[in-house]
Amino acid sequence: MISYFLVIYGVVIISLLAIIYLVRYIFIQDTGNQSMQQISNAIKEGAMAFIKRQYKTIGILSLLALVIIIFANYFGNISKGSDIAMSTALRIGVAFITGALCSAISGYIGMYIAVNSNLRAAAGAKKGLNNALQIALKGGAVTGLAVTALSLLGVTTLFIAYGGYSGDATLIKEAPSLIIGFGFGASFVALFAQLGGGIYTKAADVGADLVGKVEAGIPEEDPRNPAVVADLVGDNVGDCAGRGADLFESTAAENIGAMILGVALYPIFGWKGILFPLVARAFGIIASIIGIFFVRVKDSEDPMRALKKGYFITSVINLIILFFVVKEMLSGKLSNSSEVNYLLLYGCAAVGVLLGFVFVWITDYYTSITHRPVNEIAKSCETGAGTNIITGISIGMESTALPVIFISLAIFAAYKFGEAALPGIANAGLYGTAIATMGMLSTCAYVLAMDTFGPITDNAGGITEMSGAPEEIRLVTDRLDACGNTTKALTKGYAVGSAALATFLLFSAYLDEVKKILGRSLDSWFSVDIGKPEVFIASFIGAMIVFLFSSTAIRAVGRAAQYVILEVRRQFKEIPGIMEGTAKPDYAKCVDIVTKGALKEMVLPGIIVIATPVIVGILLGKEAAAGFLMITTIAGVIMALFLNNGGGAWDNAKKLIELGHFGGKNSEAHKAGVVGDTVGDPFKDTAGPSLHVLIKLVSTLTLVFVSLFR
Repeated sequence: MISYFLVIYGVVIISLLAIIYLVRYIFIQDTGNQSMQQISNAIKEGAMAFIKRQYKTIGILSLLALVIIIFANYFGNISKGSDIAMSTALRIGVAFITGALCSAISGYIGMYIAVNSNLRAAAGAKKGLNNALQIALKGGAVTGLAVTALSLLGVTTLFIAYGGYSGDATLIKEAPSLIIGFGFGASFVALFAQLGGGIYTKAADVGADLVGKVEAGIPEEDPRNPAVVADLVGDNVGDCAGRGADLFESTAAENIGAMILGVALYPIFGWKGILFPLVARAFGIIASIIGIFFVRVKDSEDPMRALKKGYFITSVINLIILFFVVKEMLSGKLSNSSEVNYLLLYGCAAVGVLLGFVFVWITDYYTSITHRPVNEIAKSCETGAGTNIITGISIGMESTALPVIFISLAIFAAYKFGEAALPGIANAGLYGTAIATMGMLSTCAYVLAMDTFGPITDNAGGITEMSGAPEEIRLVTDRLDACGNTTKALTKGYAVGSAALATFLLFSAYLDEVKKILGRSLDSWFSVDIGKPEVFIASFIGAMIVFLFSSTAIRAVGRAAQYVILEVRRQFKEIPGIMEGTAKPDYAKCVDIVTKGALKEMVLPGIIVIATPVIVGILLGKEAAAGFLMITTIAGVIMALFLNNGGGAWDNAKKLIELGHFGGKNSEAHKAGVVGDTVGDPFKDTAGPSLHVLIKLVSTLTLVFVSLFR
């Protein structure tokens, strides 16, 4: 066992060394002229002020949740004896606060590096496309490696601390259930980080667009717009800090869920079946590091092509490595002395990797300016905002079909491969889906690097625009910005796909925990009867929560945006010379207004999500909670796909018009496109990404509080 732990910690050290190299590479780059530096400093100050205030709020909520978790698990386990109940409650509490802290750190790292990379990417554009791309991608890579390495380090260390290295089979099998608090802590912070950041970024964006583009008729990121700095700050607090915490909790929760399922197969694989997810994640980080350093682009090439090449290389390396990891760790003999078919288990991993590719392709199809959906929406703008909204909503709804079909095929294939590899073994199919989830998330570090690349290039474009950089530099940053918009959309598709696989996995882990509490063997069945009134009601509530949460998140953006719009209008009216460029807007005032509005608005949706499943489980029971969990997952995945893809398509339809199609900038079609983009902004950057977190948060939440359910 020690050799595997050495591999895991060795990869964490390699990740740390790679991060040090990347940070040094970024900070030795040129920081541009004084005008660029002033704009970058304003963005940095706004982003750091927001995250400081946000984390203070999240910290208070986390401490309150910690107290509730300890008391709930103590009273939920009191039948086992006071000492055992207190020990269990404290260990779950420690895991929770550790997960929350690591999630917050990962989000902070992502944002800190991003606000220091944007200036250097803008200045680096003077030396050509590849130089600017290298700075932006390496800045994103710091986030990707920090998030995945911190997740791996936290789960592994807690597993060891809770008996995973003791050699005692009982302690080894109990450890994954005790560290589920780590996943809940990560989900708890991720929900508020993603939700608060999403409200901030879209409130600023909507306010800046509606007053700047539509009312004043000035370009995007024009320095005369008082909300433009708040908009650039929002790219960091939403897409960097928020998404960093989001994917941190994805990797943590899915690792723990797979480890819990590995306990059921302990008679066959022993501790290797429990440790497999951690080892697979470790080698996925190595593959991602290699893929990142393979990205190169020529000035005449499409930068997206270079990024896709790096993703392809990462995926191929993962497929090769996973074969040997599966063969080494998931081989063994069945009760009839036949050998486990590890090739079929490897097939499960390959299914996961391929599903990641499919999601990237589908998301690209529905959100790229080169394909039918976006062109159809852009053309509809010629007849006004109404037809644009109708077409955009229909495209968003259509975009849910293919992802659901491929998720279903992947779950079915992985489940059947697992059953065929381990014939007659209970939970074999479920473990097959766990392996598929590990396969899909094996590229997580690289995908997160691409995601953070997006806001870095967006900020770089804003800095060059506001500083009055030469046209050739702005052309480079515009190309990277367009590429970054695509990578952000692809990452959201990847995130919701992995969330769908993960929640099926976590749902199965919940059923295993229920069996333990009821004193049943893990190879028995726990049925969920949807014909029972309690189960039907809980399922109904689960579907409703997805819509209610999305509603509160979108409305929060609207309310916060109103503050921005009123402030921008006030400054245009009361500060003479802004439109002529002879007076400077009060950027800090807009940043402060959006910060206060976002933090105020994020609390209610978060409390709704956290309180509802606990109340359902306590009042209606364990079986009803399973129904709630299942339907929330299904409705949440479909709603997230609709919001992400519909919003992304609206955004790029506007950009397609701005490139000169269907009337170009300042045409009636362009105004309609701005309205559609305004509607799509809270869809794709607030409610949609927050739903990724919601469906995993509900899963980890039910696992933590299951002992309280009647």
